[in-house]
Amino acid sequence: MALVLDTGVLFAAHVTDEEDHEACRTLLADTTETRVIPAPVLVELEYLFRARATLRAWLAFTEDVADGAYTIYPTDGPGLRAIARAQKTYADLPLGFVDAAVFTACLELGEQKVAALDHRHFTVLRPRKGPMFELLPARA
Repeated sequence: MALVLDTGVLFAAHVTDEEDHEACRTLLADTTETRVIPAPVLVELEYLFRARATLRAWLAFTEDVADGAYTIYPTDGPGLRAIARAQKTYADLPLGFVDAAVFTACLELGEQKVAALDHRHFTVLRPRKGPMFELLPARA
């Protein structure tokens, strides 16, 4: 089992003045599942760290990744095609590249849940089978 992570959850978990910091930090600390980051999330995350936090926070995060706290889910040729198909299918959202990468990682891993603060997209996106995604952290 894996917990696929979107940018917002990772950023909020590592930046103390973010509104969802405590819920995201707790989610990452308490999960027993493999914490999976689709590769495109890293680019968006680095941008957010540099724009709204500090380089030091980004570098600390990269150390966590290097130490094995997270697994990076690659975007290869077939993965890129799957992302593009998702963007075409959900063109009316519109679905960006990073969110489509998170979505397709969930599909490829067979996960019914996703760690995302982006409820606008992830309440519309649907797994192949079963109900809509369970969004974590749960909101009150």
